[in-house]
Amino acid sequence: MLEELFNLVKGSARDTVINNPEVPNEHNNEVVAEATNTVASGLRNMVAGGGLENILSLFSSGQQGNSKSLMSNPIVNMMIGHFSGKLMSKYNLGGKEANNVASSLIPDVMSNLINKTNDPNNSNFSLEGLLNSITGGKVTQVAQEQQTTGNVGFNFQELVGQFTGGGQQGGNGLMDIVSRLAGGAQEQQQRNGGGGLMDLIKGFIK
Repeated sequence: MLEELFNLVKGSARDTVINNPEVPNEHNNEVVAEATNTVASGLRNMVAGGGLENILSLFSSGQQGNSKSLMSNPIVNMMIGHFSGKLMSKYNLGGKEANNVASSLIPDVMSNLINKTNDPNNSNFSLEGLLNSITGGKVTQVAQEQQTTGNVGFNFQELVGQFTGGGQQGGNGLMDIVSRLAGGAQEQQQRNGGGGLMDLIKGFIK
């Protein structure tokens, strides 16, 4: 799903990056890749730190389509700060320009991502697929194990419901799932260390 995310960022970046004279044209694709890396790494790092609940809350918060309200979200704020820093250090944008690009692009990308993952008619995007890609397939693995232990009806929406008090599974089981996904994200962090994730994303540049 990483390539779908890259294409989503590229579509969102038309005005903020591609048609922005502050961003040199020769850096357009790399800046788009950097923004993709910021979003994917930010979500992965949150899961790795045990913050799965924060992500589930963000994606089910009803903030779809409202990029301005997302700017007050700490996860999105973290991404904006990280991306702005990269724009200054790697692409020589001034502080004001970098902050303008990051503050416009990242919330827009997140808003579009939330919209698409919540659209049942969009088969290219799902929260399961997104989390699977940043945890090395742990969501699928957990679901399969739940089914083999008799929880045949387990699905990802049930997991979301458990955080809001609507699920059937006990708290210990829920914390085990959070721990498993965190472990998967941590493994991906180690595997993609040293720029591995960014190198993968750059492979989508055409």
